[in-house]
Amino acid sequence: MSSSRASLFEDDGCRVGVVHMRRVEEARRETIAERDLERLALTYKVLGDPNRLKIVMALKNVEMCVCDLAAFLRLSESAVSHQLRRLKDLALVRKRREGQRIYYALDDDHVAELLNVGLEHVRE
Repeated sequence: MSSSRASLFEDDGCRVGVVHMRRVEEARRETIAERDLERLALTYKVLGDPNRLKIVMALKNVEMCVCDLAAFLRLSESAVSHQLRRLKDLALVRKRREGQRIYYALDDDHVAELLNVGLEHVRE
């Protein structure tokens, strides 16, 4: 092991080798189901794409159609539609038809809350 990796382990690792079983058990009790864990990880992964994140941020306060979002992002309507499909599959956005036009909005207040908490954290 290189000396920099060894010092990293020493700084961040457990030097004593004592397991605090009460803390381990408490963490195990708080563990979420594997299916929920995978879905949550996928949600963060999907939101990790800058264009998808821009879409959900744009939809925080207003409905927009694909044309609006394409103009906002300076992307093709096809590219925006593809991103919206990913967001819709994870219930991050919903659509509403009005005549020939389909408008998109955040699926519910939880999505806005997720964005607000994340933004608050990065601005601290």
